[in-house]
Amino acid sequence: MRKTLTSLLLALCFVYTYAQKPVLTPGSPEASGMSSDRLQRIDRVVQDYISKGWLTGASAFIARNGKIVYHKTYGQNDVDTKSPVSRDAIYRIASQTKAITSVAVMMLFEEGRFMLDEPISNYIPEFKNPQVLDKFNEKDTTFTTVPAKREVTIRHLLTHTSGISYAGIGTKEANAIYAKYKIPSGIGTPNDRLSDKIPGLGKLPLIHQPGERFTYGLNTDVLGYLVEVVSGQSLDQFFRTRIFEPLGMKDTYFYLPTDKQNRLAVLYTEKDGKVIKSQPQGGNTPDYPKLKGTYYSGGAGLSSTAYDYAIFLQMLLNGGEYNGRRLLSPATVRMMTTNQIGELYTGTKKFGLGFGLTGEREAARVPVPEGTFDWGGIFGTTYWADPKEGIVALFMTQQYPNSHGLGDKFRVLVYQAITNSQEPMLSGK
Repeated sequence: MRKTLTSLLLALCFVYTYAQKPVLTPGSPEASGMSSDRLQRIDRVVQDYISKGWLTGASAFIARNGKIVYHKTYGQNDVDTKSPVSRDAIYRIASQTKAITSVAVMMLFEEGRFMLDEPISNYIPEFKNPQVLDKFNEKDTTFTTVPAKREVTIRHLLTHTSGISYAGIGTKEANAIYAKYKIPSGIGTPNDRLSDKIPGLGKLPLIHQPGERFTYGLNTDVLGYLVEVVSGQSLDQFFRTRIFEPLGMKDTYFYLPTDKQNRLAVLYTEKDGKVIKSQPQGGNTPDYPKLKGTYYSGGAGLSSTAYDYAIFLQMLLNGGEYNGRRLLSPATVRMMTTNQIGELYTGTKKFGLGFGLTGEREAARVPVPEGTFDWGGIFGTTYWADPKEGIVALFMTQQYPNSHGLGDKFRVLVYQAITNSQEPMLSGK
């Protein structure tokens, strides 16, 4: 009986979340089942981080069932001019780009352009007959390989189980090999095009057999090129015409137009325990979003605002629709937010098609319910969307490295402010 009741309540929760299809509008916390007083705990914690010199500034955004219950900024954007962080600040969202590219892929999947278990080599021939790294010589970066047991599929790429690693932040072997063959990370690399670099990546060895491990890597950059090949548009054009304009995302770009460049948040780093402005290094500039680039990294290239990205997340909570414009079907959103890696883990989480997923292990660690999907960016941006509680939340900073990140604390602070839970069971089993 209890299982039947639980199933019914979960179904009703699903129907409620997806049938309402809310558009983000301001609302009061109390009307949305949250406490204004408890939300102020976020203010105190963030201000404490700023006063300790761990953070210069930040922005926090919380919506519940489409009502914006909290959207605040803290501290300074520019410590030299003392200018405050603005609500319309544009952040380098880096790996938060991956979710948008994954949605683009699934839009083409819905059009019957491909199946997820097809080899990527059907569309990018250079990935045919992949090889797996066997022996690697650190002294001269030479290596030997063995044949892969299977082809890399589109699903492998969506789930980061292909064996492709990252440039710069990947395994030591991948860092060396990708540097040798000039494969970019996608951040601060405006020159060239996906068509110049992704085919070359396809000829390089995988770090492990496809499907056997989770390795965070350039998979979504490959998927960005897949979108270009299949759609006949640049990734920038596809995003603009098929996602951003339909959703009303007016501040999300690979490279910012001139009239919006003054809104780009200042990027910081850490040195000798202090937070200082990030400086150009090795030919890369922290102001890369202001360049007139042609490299559209599907894994890391976008900049956006908290509000724009919240629209994207609300579209997913709405089952693929926002403000009367449908990008995906509810069935496809369900696929994307379902565990796709079996018994594998990424830390304490599972992984769907482009998102980290909260399962039983993660839900026991922090007060976030199972089924929540999330990710973040290397410069201190993080997001999640929670279908059970109807939550869209983002915490945005611009700092790398960030020794005192607030990601998990922010999750705690959001959920402790809920006074009327939509979770069907609170008493345990």
